[in-house]
Amino acid sequence: MRPRQSTFLIGVIRRRLPAPSPMPRRNIFAGTSAGWEREKDVTSADRLAITVAGLAFQNPIVLASGTAGYGVELANVVDLEGVGGLTTKAVSVEPRAGNDSPRVAELDEGMINSVGLANPGVERVKSAYVPWLASHLTRTRKLVNVVGNAAEDYAQVVAELDACARSAGDAAIDAYELNVSCPNVKAGGMEFSADPESLRTVIRLARAQTRRPLFVKLSPMLPDIVRTAKVAVDAGADGLTLVNTMPGLAIDVERRRPILGFGSGGVSGPGLLPVGVLATWRVSRAVKVPIIGIGGVSSGSDALQYMMAGASLVGVGTAAMRDPRAPQRIVKELDAWCRRHDVYSLAGIVGTLEWSI
Repeated sequence: MRPRQSTFLIGVIRRRLPAPSPMPRRNIFAGTSAGWEREKDVTSADRLAITVAGLAFQNPIVLASGTAGYGVELANVVDLEGVGGLTTKAVSVEPRAGNDSPRVAELDEGMINSVGLANPGVERVKSAYVPWLASHLTRTRKLVNVVGNAAEDYAQVVAELDACARSAGDAAIDAYELNVSCPNVKAGGMEFSADPESLRTVIRLARAQTRRPLFVKLSPMLPDIVRTAKVAVDAGADGLTLVNTMPGLAIDVERRRPILGFGSGGVSGPGLLPVGVLATWRVSRAVKVPIIGIGGVSSGSDALQYMMAGASLVGVGTAAMRDPRAPQRIVKELDAWCRRHDVYSLAGIVGTLEWSI
């Protein structure tokens, strides 16, 4: 059973929302010696390339954590080398079985999931997946999502993976994403991101284990996401991922039971887009680190919203699970938008939203 859309509400929205005005055509290189003369020399690769946290990405589209496993699972289905980056499934110290099934349910718009961070543990990831990432993904940047029950768990996973990556020639891992929405078992189950001191400890311990960039993934449910972002950056985060899923509950009304085996879960999909875009805009005005905008992205236009709000990279999650080819389509749509608007470098639109309050 799936929640139904309100056709009345959709009708009201359609009647009230004004048609978007076309963006003025402008030269991103204006004011430089390149000027309009560069148009004939610019390729798609030039337009879409962006450097984030010292890493060169061929385009700003990143597969969100949980979308493509550890890469090998989708290698025969889609061209993983066509996106800018891939964020792996979670990695913890010990294997995690995850939550009871069903773990995922489709909604009319989006999905709700409660996978429970299931993963084979760091030892298995080191032996089976890190070598594959090093040898099979040469153009796509690899980010590893890290989870833990205690601050020390994050540090241990990062330390072990970093040592493994070095032995593989440093090509296996480019950065880490710390999922701090996990409950801290030493603090009564409170999420790491909800407690500034716990958050500082997680980041500082992980920071001491690697020189690779650390991105910290934050929840949209934080009471003050800007303040939490500042804490993360002050503690050593090189970037932020905004935002994680929102908690929700889907009910099977015939059984009067939750649809998911665990009960509640994380809601993702189109409805999360304006939430993530607003969080990105607010945080980007307060901290000067790169942001991976994620939540509700299913088109090039969605990705552009995040970038104009201040994101340098854009994660694609639910859309890629519905259609594994969606990320490549979004890349093409970004390139087409650049052509239409004479934008020679997509990086130049980051943070260009013309709005202030």
